Amino acid sequence: MKPAEPLALNHSWPLFERGQRFDLGRLDAPDVNYAAADDEWLAARGIGRWHCDLSTLRLSWSTGVFNIFDWHRDQMPERLAVLPLYQSESLSAVERLRSYAIRHRRGFTIDAGLRMAGNQRWMRVIGVPVCENKRVVALQGWKIDVTAEYR
Repeated sequence: MKPAEPLALNHSWPLFERGQRFDLGRLDAPDVNYAAADDEWLAARGIGRWHCDLSTLRLSWSTGVFNIFDWHRDQMPERLAVLPLYQSESLSAVERLRSYAIRHRRGFTIDAGLRMAGNQRWMRVIGVPVCENKRVVALQGWKIDVTAEYR
């Protein structure tokens, strides 16, 4: 079922719920490293890890996120280059929720539509702020291909 309009900010949750929201495991630090076998296992199931440094807007993606966006692994993803791949109504909702998460130090979950070369895809974004001294310095989380749920 596709949302009729951009989703309200009811997909935001407090950081202390992190353990409940990251049902694939906990992400407590931006330098979480997984073995190549774990990355392959997640990617085969349409799941990937992501991290965005807010000072540089530099993105770090695991194989699963590269697959979701049909992005070449030899090209470093840049946030401003990735944003046009979002459907406009999804981009608006994601940006509002992202800003809210940064401003209020809250986690978030949202489904977003993507369009790439005539291909439409849906992903679930689960994110959490990374804080240093109560200041949000990065966002990180999971992106999960949920296209099958929207067909």
